Amino acid sequence: MKVMIGIGCDRGVSLQTLQEALTQALRQGGLDAAAVAGLASIDKKNDEHALLQLAEENAWPLHFYPAEALAQIPVPNPSPVVQKYMGTPAVAEAAALKAANTDMHHLLVEKYKYLGADGKNATVSIARMK
Repeated sequence: MKVMIGIGCDRGVSLQTLQEALTQALRQGGLDAAAVAGLASIDKKNDEHALLQLAEENAWPLHFYPAEALAQIPVPNPSPVVQKYMGTPAVAEAAALKAANTDMHHLLVEKYKYLGADGKNATVSIARMK
């Protein structure tokens, strides 16, 4: 089984925080890094150094989507805060589903929230690819 990872994060998040959030979310889904086909996020994160580094170190493709595209995708955990700041009710869940070209029924891990040692938040969602 191959999965797509949706990631949302605070600006300036560390690579360590993203790695730990991803590791824990994969563990929660009973998966390991070998199942990962790629990463996805909102286009406002296309310059987020740790996200780019995570994709590069693992040779995973990284997909970015505009808020308008993510806002069209039904998700189980919409957030008014994310809507206010990002222009979409969800980043991690919506990006994972869009990248996997699937719907909520294939969401293996919903919005997994992690607060890193750097004081930054990351969210990870995992969707099974069709």
